[in-house]
Amino acid sequence: ELAVLDILVSSFSIVIIVTMAHTTKQVGEVGTLESKLYFLRDGVVISPFHDVPVWADKSKFIANMVVEIPRGTNPKLEINTKEFMNPIKQDVKDGKLRFIHDKYPFNYGALPQTWESPEFTHPDTQAKGDNDPVDVCDIGSKLGVTGEIKQVKVLGVWAMIDAGETDWKILAIDVTDPLAEQLHDIEDVKRLCPDRIESTFTFLRDYKIPDGKGPNKFAFEGQLRDRAFAVVIIDECYKHWAEHLSAEKSALSRSHTTQGQPGYLSNDDIKGRLGW
Repeated sequence: ELAVLDILVSSFSIVIIVTMAHTTKQVGEVGTLESKLYFLRDGVVISPFHDVPVWADKSKFIANMVVEIPRGTNPKLEINTKEFMNPIKQDVKDGKLRFIHDKYPFNYGALPQTWESPEFTHPDTQAKGDNDPVDVCDIGSKLGVTGEIKQVKVLGVWAMIDAGETDWKILAIDVTDPLAEQLHDIEDVKRLCPDRIESTFTFLRDYKIPDGKGPNKFAFEGQLRDRAFAVVIIDECYKHWAEHLSAEKSALSRSHTTQGQPGYLSNDDIKGRLGW
């Protein structure tokens, strides 16, 4: 069980309510098309996309990260933004479960309550968002677990352009990592562990090459932008998520348990729809 914070969204501000316990529930056999990993808080089904706050402690640049793909693995697992209650599922291509050719050299996941809007063209990338939460690369030494909600310190960001869409990649480190107290910005990472920057960027750039595609493109000539810029991007994508949550129509699933917001459902409603 991990501690997370419940919130309400009002005028794009965060209001801390209470700390509760988070667990997961596996439905279907892992490694099959039927596999789904759901999230619960004190026994109540929640959405990892909508019901977990993006910031754990913004004053210290600590965000909540939903781990999707642990380091050293390659099944392409992700929060399913279109399915009811947004379970983690393995991506499917041509009717088959998708695997990345090389194993991830970092823990990979998403920032909850963020959304790269396909309706917004970012001036620095000249590309619209990829319709997903913001991705996070945790370079800490601790091995993550799929479905874990861990606290990470934001360090920087790359502006990847994937198939013509903006796909931000946040560089972060688990707050419990021995190096975390010494890393505050990208200059600290360059000084203390430059190899982690290189291995992370190389993977992000080249992971599609074995599938016959070229390297991914990046804005800013592939430069890693600093923490201040990363925070601006996170806040921008949080705003887009909040606007999306209250919009009249959406292709994404907006089912969640935050009272007072469109899409709110009680636990009985949710379990009824899930057949639990």
